[in-house]
Amino acid sequence: MPSGPDEPRGAWFVPDKITSKATILYLHGGGYAFNPFTANLLAETLADATGAKVFAPDYHLTPEHPYPAQIDDSMAACHYLLDGGVDPAKWVIIGDSAGGHLTLMTVIALHKSNLPQPALAIGLCPWTDIGERGHSLHANDVSDLVQGWQAIRYGQWLIGKSGATREQLSPISQDFRGLAPLYLQGGGKEILIDMIRDFANAAKDQGCDIMLDVWPDMYHDFQMGGASMRQSAEASARIALAVATATNQSGPMLAGPQTEIVGGGRLFAAPYSAVDSCNSSTPSRP
Repeated sequence: MPSGPDEPRGAWFVPDKITSKATILYLHGGGYAFNPFTANLLAETLADATGAKVFAPDYHLTPEHPYPAQIDDSMAACHYLLDGGVDPAKWVIIGDSAGGHLTLMTVIALHKSNLPQPALAIGLCPWTDIGERGHSLHANDVSDLVQGWQAIRYGQWLIGKSGATREQLSPISQDFRGLAPLYLQGGGKEILIDMIRDFANAAKDQGCDIMLDVWPDMYHDFQMGGASMRQSAEASARIALAVATATNQSGPMLAGPQTEIVGGGRLFAAPYSAVDSCNSSTPSRP
């Protein structure tokens, strides 16, 4: 359903039966350069899996509109939802690929603007460094639909003539201490998997509440498969569990068979003895 005249440009996706009080802000992927038709399919999948209303803004694209156009559009959507009465305790931001990048950078922008944090931020195969990082960025070209050179080019287009640096625009260079819990998913055969793991470990070292699930035989944005594949169906179920756990404050969400990294020990926890290694205290922000 297209957004109304007084709303940011985008669309609402509403499940046949609303079973959750959560509101999801979904930020689509596409390297910031295009809005793939599959984004609507993923938005529908998220709505159906969580039972929540999903708003997907149609943000400006590169190379015509480099940084900060995308974060400005994302923040405009955040303002709209918060000003419209969305309870931050029932609010979740989800993004895939470049939308995962935008999700993480929006969490930072909300903090810098002294606005409420969402109950949870979810990155699906998120782009966490806009430069060269990790062996998989090029080594996994043979097994992924997205190629390493594309990620580099998309990063160049994002910077454009803005004067921003790689560090300023890469989530892995940001401070997430004390901010929203982070749930990430990745595919073991995708080009971004090394940087996703690097980011998750860095966030864990900061004391963040974080969980990373990885499906070893999957490629970039495999979640688009919805119910048609076992792995994407499992991913949807884990997303729904994370949203329910965060917005119902019924945690912790326990590690599953695909979980590689768990930190924080509040919203997310590893079972049995492994949980002790994840219960590090959250360092104070400088």
